[in-house]
Amino acid sequence: MSSNKSFSSETSERYARALYELTFDSNELKIVEKKVEEFLELYEKNNEFKFFFKDPTQSQSVQLKIMESISTLLGMPKILKNFLSILVTKRRIFFISKIFKSFLSIVFKKNGLIKASLVSSKKLTNSELENLNKEISKIVGAKIAFDYKVNENLIGGLTMQLESLMIDTSIKSKLKKYEQIMSEA
Repeated sequence: MSSNKSFSSETSERYARALYELTFDSNELKIVEKKVEEFLELYEKNNEFKFFFKDPTQSQSVQLKIMESISTLLGMPKILKNFLSILVTKRRIFFISKIFKSFLSIVFKKNGLIKASLVSSKKLTNSELENLNKEISKIVGAKIAFDYKVNENLIGGLTMQLESLMIDTSIKSKLKKYEQIMSEA
């Protein structure tokens, strides 16, 4: 592992790999992938939920009870419930977002996919998205799975996050660059 990685990144990747291997070996990969995506969606949308698990003053017993309730509500398989319990007892639950995102990244890579975030200033048609996907897939040599959103504040253009690569062709970004150049002159 690279010495440039933070403790949280290394830890998250280790737990993500462990979850992948456990689910792959038990033939529950697809259902766990789906439940991880559902959990992340809930986690990202609910700040109280997020802060509850990031709060180091919460007792493990309370966190375990809440995690059990959430696991049951989401219909998580036993292997994922146990994994989450381990994260709580090992005091790694505050890494849950990183762990699950790393897990999904591993799943996508194993399936020959790369997940990318795409934000455009206007709604793109399906054919435009397909063409963009084909072009980028040719360049990177893998299929791209877009997480697509529209942000009308971009003025024009698009932004794309492809792993560690950020592409920003928005007019807003270009105007900021010109503003910076002019302020330095």
